[in-house]
Amino acid sequence: MIKTNYSKRKYVIISIYVLVGVIYLFRLFIIQVVDNDYKLYANKNVLRYETQYPARGLVFDRNGELLVYNEAAYDLMVTPRLVKEFDTVEFCTLLNINKEQLNKRFEKVKKYSYYKPSIFLEQISKEDYAFFGEKLYKYPGFYVQARTLRKYPMPIAAHILGYVGEVDQRDLKKDDYYKQGDYVGKSGIELTYEKILRGDKGLKVKMVDVFNRDKGSYQEGKYDTSAISGEDIYLSIDYRLQIYGEKLMQNKRGSIVAIEPSSGDILALISSPAYDPNLLIGRIRTENFNKLSTDSLEPLFNRAIMAQYPPGSTFKTINALIGLQEDVLKPETKYSCQGVISTPIVCSHNHKSPLNLIHAIEQSCNPYFWKVFKSITEKAEFDTYQEGYNIWRNHVASFGIGSKIKNDLVNQRPGNLPKETYFNKYYGKKGWRAITVRSLAIGQGEIELTPLQLANVTATIANRGYYKIPHIIKSIKNIEYTSNFYQKKIITTIDSSNFETVIEGMNLVYEGEHGTARWYKIDSIKMCGKTGTAENPFGENHSVFIAFAPMDNPQIAISVVVENAGFGSTWAAPIASLIIAKYLNSEIKNNWFEKKILDANLLEIKQKKPEN
Repeated sequence: MIKTNYSKRKYVIISIYVLVGVIYLFRLFIIQVVDNDYKLYANKNVLRYETQYPARGLVFDRNGELLVYNEAAYDLMVTPRLVKEFDTVEFCTLLNINKEQLNKRFEKVKKYSYYKPSIFLEQISKEDYAFFGEKLYKYPGFYVQARTLRKYPMPIAAHILGYVGEVDQRDLKKDDYYKQGDYVGKSGIELTYEKILRGDKGLKVKMVDVFNRDKGSYQEGKYDTSAISGEDIYLSIDYRLQIYGEKLMQNKRGSIVAIEPSSGDILALISSPAYDPNLLIGRIRTENFNKLSTDSLEPLFNRAIMAQYPPGSTFKTINALIGLQEDVLKPETKYSCQGVISTPIVCSHNHKSPLNLIHAIEQSCNPYFWKVFKSITEKAEFDTYQEGYNIWRNHVASFGIGSKIKNDLVNQRPGNLPKETYFNKYYGKKGWRAITVRSLAIGQGEIELTPLQLANVTATIANRGYYKIPHIIKSIKNIEYTSNFYQKKIITTIDSSNFETVIEGMNLVYEGEHGTARWYKIDSIKMCGKTGTAENPFGENHSVFIAFAPMDNPQIAISVVVENAGFGSTWAAPIASLIIAKYLNSEIKNNWFEKKILDANLLEIKQKKPEN
């Protein structure tokens, strides 16, 4: 029988126990001495992780005038599981809320998370916080998160600037930068340039006692990171022109859009009625937004980029250019007009006849441009009418008409430039000709433009055949914004040589003996313009005017639309002249019509309701 010696095995077992003991000791040393992460996990009940929100970038106009800045504000945060019983009466009094609001807010934060902090009451002013902060220790589970509020030193340009609001589910899904309770640009340049303006968030880890009182940074800020402020941006608008334009449009529905033709810089973009952007900040934002949303005057509706109107007689300039390009029209071409008894399109007034092209523009003769349109689209060489119509339509589209302008203004409408398929559907392929769509000859019927598109057309004429994409950004961090997209020239299908005759006619609108805007010329400036009256089936017609100046070195191109105001020469033309004079001369001298415009209240003109 073989005897087994077990004496050596005890050394193996002892060695295993010693090794395990050493491993545990080593691991405990790492946990307790070397690796502080475990300390953080163990101390979660006395640590508070505070997001450090960066200040959003400031916003200036083209000349460095401050348009938007930041002011300190505070969000009251809460972690529901840490909340203890407290005096709700005192709490509500301190925060100026009632018991019902208190309960609703508690239900909302608990629904979000019982364990994670979330906003209980947003955007407390620095004045209110100074009083409330002294009592905060009484309310375990609550703490204050520093934020900033947007402030506007001048109550202008609300539609351009936009506003900031709390993120929604769409924002959270779109970008993981945001967390529940963050703020994000919701409209205007705040939305378009959100990633530039918002900056980068930081983090602070703080020690707090059982009463939720701040005891300082954890490990002297070792785990803290600093927030990085957003970049400042400079807009292309001239705040003086914006202020003056909004003043002229008070008590009127409509818009003004002014562009620097050489660069595409938008100098002013006015939609009226407007609102004070300070109404949409802080805790009053929701209440004010609801009021503005239900206002019958629609102050939130940006007419400059969203309203669509027939361009009226301003469109005659484009038909003239297409006629010259297609060689069916010469500067000396004359057509007769029978005035108010003309057919198939009547003229708005009786005048000398026949007229050549420049005087047809000066007098805004409807029959003249009907005959030009007919000659363009019904050339003998075309096999079908659609062929001629499509050639005409392609020329029109080259001015940026019929599609959204791809720039930094959000929520644009595209206008309307009907395709042949639209008319084929209603009349059949052989059922329509120039006589069927004759309203297009004078900018009526199915064609519609936004005021931004109309101003861009004007800039294109001023540039003799090209435009640069209109835009609202000028520079970022005071460094010139040099996007190739905005620097590129968009060239129309019309040769530059054809523009001079049309421009001469537009100059006669101001300076000619029978010019439709002759009463509103500014003696020191050589201006070019065109009146228009846009038909409105729901009330008085809209007053429309386009202009640019100076004639030979254009620095400003403008469109003005005044809703329900009648002829273009009555209201839109004098407003355009005043804007041009303000921009080029910096002041208005003895213009009798300025007081007329400032004193006018055209909101009293009621729109008719559509008939069922």
